[in-house]
Amino acid sequence: MELSKLIANCNVISIKGDEKTEVSAIVSDSRQVQRGSLFVAVEGVCADGHSYIGKAIEEGASVIVYDKPFIGEFLSQVTYVQVENSAVALALIASQWYGNPSRHLKLIGVTGTNGKTTVATLLYEMFRRQGYAVGLLSTVCNYVNEKKYPTTHTTLDPIALNQFLRMMVDAGCEFAFMEVSSHAIHQKRVYGLEFAGGIFTNLTQDHLDYHKNMLEYRDVKKSFFDDLPADAFALTNIDDKNGLFMLQNTKAKKYTYSLKNMADFKARIFEKHFNGTDIEINRRQLTVQFVGMFNVYNLLAVYGASILLGLNEDDVLRTLTVLKPVAGRFQTIHSSKGFTAIVDYAHTPDALTNVLNAIHDVLEKKGSIITVVGCGGNRDKTKRPIMAREAYRLSDKVIFTSDNPRFEDPQDILNDMLAGLSEEEQQNVLTIADRREAIKTACALAKPGDVVLIAGKGHEDYQEIRGVKHHFDDKEEVEKIFFGRYDFKLK
Repeated sequence: MELSKLIANCNVISIKGDEKTEVSAIVSDSRQVQRGSLFVAVEGVCADGHSYIGKAIEEGASVIVYDKPFIGEFLSQVTYVQVENSAVALALIASQWYGNPSRHLKLIGVTGTNGKTTVATLLYEMFRRQGYAVGLLSTVCNYVNEKKYPTTHTTLDPIALNQFLRMMVDAGCEFAFMEVSSHAIHQKRVYGLEFAGGIFTNLTQDHLDYHKNMLEYRDVKKSFFDDLPADAFALTNIDDKNGLFMLQNTKAKKYTYSLKNMADFKARIFEKHFNGTDIEINRRQLTVQFVGMFNVYNLLAVYGASILLGLNEDDVLRTLTVLKPVAGRFQTIHSSKGFTAIVDYAHTPDALTNVLNAIHDVLEKKGSIITVVGCGGNRDKTKRPIMAREAYRLSDKVIFTSDNPRFEDPQDILNDMLAGLSEEEQQNVLTIADRREAIKTACALAKPGDVVLIAGKGHEDYQEIRGVKHHFDDKEEVEKIFFGRYDFKLK
């Protein structure tokens, strides 16, 4: 494609070279450069692409797009394009390269701290069951219709993202549902995409290792709704204190959902059990296969978005009754010994509290809760003592263990968690750094009627230690125990 067409929508400051040069590929990683590539130098969290401009040229890049003052010699065989913002330019160039695929889809973005994966995935399932061709971009997996693709990030980089959207368009997809993380919004990964709707789930503490504070985190989320076009919809949870704030400056049509207040989409809960919940949505009663108030909020968002996108209400309600929980989200496994294990991705204080409260609501003090939980390394340290306090407060027994320690010492993470408890409380907690041993110990302690919650990793099938991902799956570990492959005896 001709360079001039690729940069037509970019805020260009200067061009040195031939803007009619033909580009053979677009990349933002110098290791992927081939002859004739356009290389966009973007400053990232860990590395600055401007430091790799020389390497990109050596590998055959014919166009360099950058936003910092250029240091070095301008070569005659290379075209240099200085832009106002490289991250924005990358997003716009990627969209143009793939033919602006978001314009040919009804693209819905789901953002918030918790619930993004469940809402996006259930919308994908909802529309697939209604006979539509649909795409999904999520933390767990990406789909183009029924074809499955592994995922590495909650929200992909602009090139991969637009490539997937183009695949969806080419496969005849009419709808696409995607998680939109705060990192992706801040880093302009979704810039220039045309959304038909946005959904806000909730906002609680997370990612403070990246964002300066909760206000910045909130404002980044809000900017997604600020950028929605007038013909889109903005659907928000007004029971969250930030729900209406998200809508303050949006041009999109505003809609709300709630369990506690008057709203466009309203639900009530009647009865809770481990196999599901009896609820009412907009005065229609149904039983769903999900547990916990937080999941009713997720289903309400799915219901609201489905109606706003034109589905028949009866069909939506009927489908809600057959949908099942997403992998690693309140997945229930029953032991022949009479206790229940629940695997959940809860890795924030609010998510952990929600899951534990949901278990309490069903148990009604007829059994004990044993919680296995850890915190990720090289992430927000401030949430560690908070998660420890919530786990201790809402459980009968607690085992602190490793999550993904990454490059941190697991014991340092455990110490940060223990700092959230008094010395007396610490005496009532087990700390077992080995996650497999922690799960085995929790199951060994469980009696008939008890619940073992294994929180933090959910769908993940690995444990990241010192930069290496080792196979590890919480659900798999529980099933090994339940199938008798492990010895239940405590050492």
